[in-house]
Amino acid sequence: MFMKSVYFLFGVLLLDSCNKRESDKQAQLCDNQNFKQYWYSANAEISSYSLKQAQFGNLNDGEAIMVFNTEDFRKDKHVKLESNAKDKAVKVMKLNFIKRFVTGIHDFSMYTSVFTPVQTQDISSTLKVSNTNQDWSGQTFLQLNFRQNGYQVLGKSYFEEEIEDDYHIDKAILEDELWTRIRLVPCQQLPVGKVILIPSLGSLRLRREKAAPAIANVTLEPYKGDSTFKGDSLFDYRVNYIESKRSLRIIFEKGFPHKIVGWEESYRAHNKTLTSRAVLKATIQNPYWQKNMPADTIYRKKLHLKY
Repeated sequence: MFMKSVYFLFGVLLLDSCNKRESDKQAQLCDNQNFKQYWYSANAEISSYSLKQAQFGNLNDGEAIMVFNTEDFRKDKHVKLESNAKDKAVKVMKLNFIKRFVTGIHDFSMYTSVFTPVQTQDISSTLKVSNTNQDWSGQTFLQLNFRQNGYQVLGKSYFEEEIEDDYHIDKAILEDELWTRIRLVPCQQLPVGKVILIPSLGSLRLRREKAAPAIANVTLEPYKGDSTFKGDSLFDYRVNYIESKRSLRIIFEKGFPHKIVGWEESYRAHNKTLTSRAVLKATIQNPYWQKNMPADTIYRKKLHLKY
């Protein structure tokens, strides 16, 4: 009995040691010079994409923008740190993800914000994701906050059946955080295999479904497709939801800073399965929060923005 206890204690200590080495390795990777120069340079990375977005049984022309940057984020209030309370903040990778597209006479605007800790030693889960959508019918809002080892869901909507949401769901990986985790690879490994995910808030809005964990088969392989997606040493990250049959495919560069060059999303609606697709147009690094004068519209031209 004594020897079994010794072996068990040794195993626990060995596991803790391995986990600590892995956390230390992640910390070193996120603290290396390339990472610091790129992500802590007082610039954001802004990328524009041509978009074909499925809605109402058709593929609609549009545009997508991804804005990545790091910032200090309150762990308790889940807002940007604007005070001196640095002990209550954590450095996050922030993504503002905008999609705009036209369906017939009216247009859609979808805006998702994701806040994922850069270092995972203390906090391994994304702290917050929020989503707002506007079209000529009305507006919707949905937000998930990491609370009590799960996510608190808060929603408001123009539509009667979705008028208000306020409930708690079990902890799971957010589909919306896959984008930020890609930018942190190899600091944080992407999940593969059979994975429990919470589908993206934008997709839930378009399909008018509630936020809830779902099982998906997830793979990560070298890109073997055609020349639709261009880049250096591309990876192909695929998420296939078992029950809904919805799928997401993200194509990104293997090398740092792991630029996202495009994606595809497929699901069935209006008695047909359509595939939305986005392809990278341009990327710049820019302190956009300082570029708010009429002359600064030149940067929109560099990004080939239309909307």
